[in-house]
Amino acid sequence: MDRWSERLGRCYTGVVHDVMRAMGLRDFTLPPELRPLFPELRLAGPAFTIDGRVDPRADAHETLLAWTGLLSKAKPGHIWVSQPNDRVVAHMGELSAETLKNKGVLGCVADGYVRDVEFLIAMGFQTWSRGFTPRDIVGYWLPRAVDVDIRIGDVIVAPGDYLLGDRDGLVRIPRARMDDVLDEAETAIATENKVRTAILAGVDPQKAYLEFGKF
Repeated sequence: MDRWSERLGRCYTGVVHDVMRAMGLRDFTLPPELRPLFPELRLAGPAFTIDGRVDPRADAHETLLAWTGLLSKAKPGHIWVSQPNDRVVAHMGELSAETLKNKGVLGCVADGYVRDVEFLIAMGFQTWSRGFTPRDIVGYWLPRAVDVDIRIGDVIVAPGDYLLGDRDGLVRIPRARMDDVLDEAETAIATENKVRTAILAGVDPQKAYLEFGKF
């Protein structure tokens, strides 16, 4: 895991959101309908992006050949981030997740459905999705491109942008702003700790806000 991923993994989405909002950044919160299999676990790292398309005329061999080729391109230390442009079939499953985990992929964000959920849970592969279905991609779906900009909700995710996910949701941090965002987020967390200590000591919340400039 790279240093940025480690630092980001010690942050949480609320503070990172507030920092980016204060910086004037926009459209960085992914849709709340995306939910994780493990809400208690944070997921932090750079994005390996996938764009796909529905093709009901594709044959089974073509789709499976394309899918396995896609898995081969996945990058260790990255998060698999997929815009399948589909809400019918599953875009992650047991054997695929096993492959990605063994390659060192940190987790998966699919703007669609996944399957083999019991297996994904058993292997501890953090997977964000919109829901579950047993139907697979065979004869129906094909990847179109990797390492390209994709849109999930209002958020454009570029290859190498960073994602942070926790129980509250997912945010995207532009790669070019990572140092600034991390520095500000770590400072904000330290300040919040001071506010929390003051509140627990009985300090009036408005007084605490005026003293520390954060609440």
